[in-house]
Amino acid sequence: MTIMCQLLGMNCATPTDITFSFSGFAERGGRTDHHADGWGIAFFEDKGCRLFIDHESAVTSPIAQLVKNYPIKSRNVIAHIRKATQGAVELENCHPFMRELWGRHWIFAHNGTLKDYNPPLNGLYQPVGTTDSEQAFCFLMQGLRARFDRQAPADLGQVFEVLLELVPGIKRHGEFNFLLSNGQGLLAHCTSKLWYVVRGWPFREAHLADMDMSIDFSQSTMPQDRVAVIATQPLTDNEEWTQFESGELILFEKGLPTRKAVTGRA
Repeated sequence: MTIMCQLLGMNCATPTDITFSFSGFAERGGRTDHHADGWGIAFFEDKGCRLFIDHESAVTSPIAQLVKNYPIKSRNVIAHIRKATQGAVELENCHPFMRELWGRHWIFAHNGTLKDYNPPLNGLYQPVGTTDSEQAFCFLMQGLRARFDRQAPADLGQVFEVLLELVPGIKRHGEFNFLLSNGQGLLAHCTSKLWYVVRGWPFREAHLADMDMSIDFSQSTMPQDRVAVIATQPLTDNEEWTQFESGELILFEKGLPTRKAVTGRA
């Protein structure tokens, strides 16, 4: 088993709930895997964002139980279950992390360990906790703000280009698998392990790998619906998941991967 944390993301064409995928994902927070050092999930609703974090395991947390039973509909979701490698098991070290930029919430979650990582932070963004992950997030936010200053980029395609420049300097310190969103789309980068599946019309039945639960998506979807689910390990055992290349950065918009590139070395 890997000692790293695990990531879960969802990007959709229409607002969709993640209760099915999260139910399986949460099992890895202490039952089918050992990522029991906290968890969190963020749901975008237009420019608003609901963020739930807990230092309890996703298996035992009453807040996680609420999320499983509360079908919050969103176009972009980021979730994380933690296996602590840097930073104590405390609330401030739980992912996802949130910051504001250009009048929008930005959400970030990372798995892996960055060794000897002390990025130059100028004070605009500072970590609250003690994780390498939050340091990397602050550095990315600082870099984006420096590039565009007060004028927000036209779209996430421009953010994608800046990440291609910023990510190599971070990933030379270790594993840097991450998910990043501002509610307009979802960016995912893989150093070691990350997979995605796109569900579209006509939808079919899916079965979770971590528990005996199935759902027939064709019973509750329309032709315009489309969903991309991104995870450290495939969540279902009867769907065709696509594995990221090492170093691959993908932008997901409206349930589809719209841009792909492989980050270089610093």
